[in-house]
Amino acid sequence: MTDLPLRPRLSALEAAWVIARRDFVAVLFSRAFLFFLLGPLFPVIVGGLAGSIGGEVQRDAVSVEVGLAMSANDNAKMVAAANSLAPQLGGAIPVLTDVPEAQGDPAFDARAFMEARRGNYAAILTGSLAKPTLVGTEGQVARWQGPVALIAGNAMQAEPAAFPQVSADLVATSAASEKSSRVQTAQIAQMLLFLLTMLLAGMVLSNLVEEKANKIIEILAAAIPMDAVFMGKLFAMLAVSFVGIAVWASAAFGLWALGGDAITQATGFNPANLPAPAVGWPLFLVLGVIYFAMAYLLLGALFLTIGSMASSVREVQTLSMPVTMLQLMVFFLAAYVIKQPGSALELAAIAFPLSSPFAMLARAAMEPELWTHALALAWQAGAVIVLVKGGSLLFRKRVMKSGGAGRDKAKKGLRTA
Repeated sequence: MTDLPLRPRLSALEAAWVIARRDFVAVLFSRAFLFFLLGPLFPVIVGGLAGSIGGEVQRDAVSVEVGLAMSANDNAKMVAAANSLAPQLGGAIPVLTDVPEAQGDPAFDARAFMEARRGNYAAILTGSLAKPTLVGTEGQVARWQGPVALIAGNAMQAEPAAFPQVSADLVATSAASEKSSRVQTAQIAQMLLFLLTMLLAGMVLSNLVEEKANKIIEILAAAIPMDAVFMGKLFAMLAVSFVGIAVWASAAFGLWALGGDAITQATGFNPANLPAPAVGWPLFLVLGVIYFAMAYLLLGALFLTIGSMASSVREVQTLSMPVTMLQLMVFFLAAYVIKQPGSALELAAIAFPLSSPFAMLARAAMEPELWTHALALAWQAGAVIVLVKGGSLLFRKRVMKSGGAGRDKAKKGLRTA
């Protein structure tokens, strides 16, 4: 067999495009990707059902009833005072009900009654209006001691307390209200970014390990620059991730269109009521997409490096665990500094590449300045390039033996039929 002439070597950009297109098509039209798209639906459904059932159980289990075991006259005065205070204090006032077992029984022991776990009272009030005693657990007594004292004080007055009518002068917003509301938007955006990144970044690792086991990666490394291979794989998996997000977002929109009112009543959450971020919704969504891409590329570059060091799936799991825990810690760091804008800790979270996308997305919700995002994105892009360069160099040294026998053997296989 004669040697075939080799084509001119592709540039790094062309090679990265070839790898990206190949991996994107291979993953997108695989059966595994279909099951991957369906995977998150099951935890969401189970979590929604569990949350709904848990909320119902919690509402049924938590009692706001305080039993009255005083004289009939004092009991009546306490109930009347509580009713007069309820319009002003609402849920801060407990529900007062007579304890049937205490009526007409001067020897009624409230402490023994509570320790016997009889009834469903948060606490029981004994004694008199002048010297009331609240019997209950430490938490319940601490919760209701103040309201009960307020009711008893009102009940001791000859005439019910007259409350002045407070007029209202409403404003659209305030600095404190705007800041606290934007914190909620920042927290939800960070959580969504973290979940999507951790859920989707693992595809990069599994793809590289599979090709490494099949020796395909060595042939690719012999034909094109390893940097281009890593970069192509990263962007291919990023494109696949965007497809997955588009599918999930479409499914969520469809579910919301069909049962948005029911979902709101069950969860108490309505996306339409989320406070607007400081940069405005259109730009915030654009920055969210960009920061997701950066977070994905940064974590994916680390996973590629881990895949280049591992020789088996079990070893991959062992090596990836520290990175996963590190990503969890940097997420906690970025979440912690939301309420500390401009602090040294926030600047550290922005400077550290893995936490930078999370911290900057929160800043987009809290602060209107845009120039900081340009600097942060440039810094994150540089970190991606450094990680890809370092990962490809490590791969060459550990697997390709710096262009030794493995590379020569792969080149020879390309030249001969």
